[in-house]
Amino acid sequence: MTSAQEQTLGFQTEVKQLLHLMINSLYSNREIFLRELISNSADACDKLRYRALESDALYEGDPELRVEIEFDRDAKTVTVRDNGIGMNREDVIANLGTIARSGTAEFLKQMSGEQQKDARLIGQFGVGFYSGFIVADEVIVRTRLAGTPQEQGVEWRSKGEGEFTIVDIERAAHGTEIVLHLKEDALEFADEHRLKGLVRKYSDHIEVPVRMPTVQEGDDETDVTVTWETVNEAQALWVRPRTEVSDDEYKAFYKHVAHDFSDPLTWSHNKVEGKLEYTSLLYVPSRAPFDLYQREGARGLKLYVQRVFIIDDAEQFLPLYLRFVKGVVDSNDLSLNVSREILQQDPQVEKMKGALTKRALDMLSKLSKDSGTYQNFWNQFGGVLKEGPAEDHSNREKIGGLLRFASTHTDSSTQNQSLADYISRMKEGQQGIYYIIADSFNAARHSPHLEIFRKKGIEVLLLSDRIDEWLMTHFTEFDGKSLIDITRGDLDLGDIDSEEEKQAQQESAKAKEGLAERFREALGDQVQEVRVTHRLTESPACVVLPENEMGYQMRRLMEAAGQPVPEVKPILEFNPDHPLVSRLESSEGDAFTDLAHVLFDQAVIAEGGQLDDPAAYVRRLNAMLTH
Repeated sequence: MTSAQEQTLGFQTEVKQLLHLMINSLYSNREIFLRELISNSADACDKLRYRALESDALYEGDPELRVEIEFDRDAKTVTVRDNGIGMNREDVIANLGTIARSGTAEFLKQMSGEQQKDARLIGQFGVGFYSGFIVADEVIVRTRLAGTPQEQGVEWRSKGEGEFTIVDIERAAHGTEIVLHLKEDALEFADEHRLKGLVRKYSDHIEVPVRMPTVQEGDDETDVTVTWETVNEAQALWVRPRTEVSDDEYKAFYKHVAHDFSDPLTWSHNKVEGKLEYTSLLYVPSRAPFDLYQREGARGLKLYVQRVFIIDDAEQFLPLYLRFVKGVVDSNDLSLNVSREILQQDPQVEKMKGALTKRALDMLSKLSKDSGTYQNFWNQFGGVLKEGPAEDHSNREKIGGLLRFASTHTDSSTQNQSLADYISRMKEGQQGIYYIIADSFNAARHSPHLEIFRKKGIEVLLLSDRIDEWLMTHFTEFDGKSLIDITRGDLDLGDIDSEEEKQAQQESAKAKEGLAERFREALGDQVQEVRVTHRLTESPACVVLPENEMGYQMRRLMEAAGQPVPEVKPILEFNPDHPLVSRLESSEGDAFTDLAHVLFDQAVIAEGGQLDDPAAYVRRLNAMLTH
């Protein structure tokens, strides 16, 4: 202590640790120091506004609340000041010498009734002030509590090295001024364009105006005019009532949030009140970003807490399959840690995620009623939405209603048929929704497995996206109807087949038991089983996977990624009425073996598979053609 007015005090142990973290590792992005200081200043302005409801005198003749930012390139300083509530000596020691409370919690305790409900104060962070040391060698704070005499001003200064000095000063203005003496590697911040850009990026929607001076020099060197320009919009669009926001304003805000030049397809603006209070504004873009499928691509919502920007890409509020949704979420009471990151496993975050997911899906459901607009959405983002059933079990039915597929109903590769449309066209007696998965649309469309379905006029979904087998592994039922892969297991068309047809199938299978056994012996361990089929009308044979085996598409994807896949032996089914099968039945010896292998290899090729020995197939086929 050097005098009654000046003291040199040590930081609390926790503050020393915090400063070490701040300066060395806590923030990965140095520029957020300005966000923190503006946030604290706006907080102080909010406090004064509500204190002044009871006493106008606290404004001291200056009721226009504001935050001001100045810089001095020569002096290497950046100054952030406000005309908010300010602090007295005790406040300074308590707030800047300990783990700094913003004072908001204490302030709220003193309020009651409607005032407390309306206060909407920026919430209990308190450590943001120390972020100044990320860019500054020394920080000086000058402040005076509104409503106290001018001689009760206080100056606090520290180099962040374990102690601070506090001294009484005379200060005409109430509020707080923070002067940052920049480090040599942080001089980029002593720049008008850089500072304005940061204000617009991080504090555009703080309700208090953030101003910066513009200096204009006249002909005479002493003729200097300083005008103050408001840099931020000073009103959060999402806190305004929906009825007061025009479509053009919503579209302009989307472009600002998403950095997109195109208009969004749709948006949803919603305010939730009750135990959990937050406002959300969600957008569906009209085109996919280039990094939509990149693991490190930008995703998530812009998070605000009481209109203060916290993070650009908060992934915690929407599942990954909705990563294309853009927008903001503004919460009144989220828990944050010292770096303003969302605390993990916060039950409030989980509740918000569930509600926001439902709102996003409802928004898409509403959009789907406009088939043309929704088709545009599906063409851009359908592949991502197909990730949903595997990721979000609780919303599987809702996601299922949003999926679109190609189908034999249109015989077009355009994915524009919904499952609800399919169900509305189902045959009488049809039990399930039939689909086939192949590597391409044409491979699916021309698969032998479709023959009986085309004959009976039964619609089949044609799936050829890389994700489709993964999707169908997790999506097995919709609206009470099972989804059935027509290339797996025994084919049972249920009531669609008449009793006469079923009887004929059984008799045919029994009559060809001997041929099936000879066929299996000729193919050896290449197949699990050989049996008569009723799913073919034109082709001689097809391969079928056992019910629970991994499909060919998934196997090829895993093999391409270098993943080991278990060996699977297919089931070969043959058409007893086909001429080639009749020729096989009448063959003997090597001729039988060669034809059996040719029929099997052709069935594998038709399925999009690869032959283990293509040369042997060509040799056998040539031999047959020359006899």
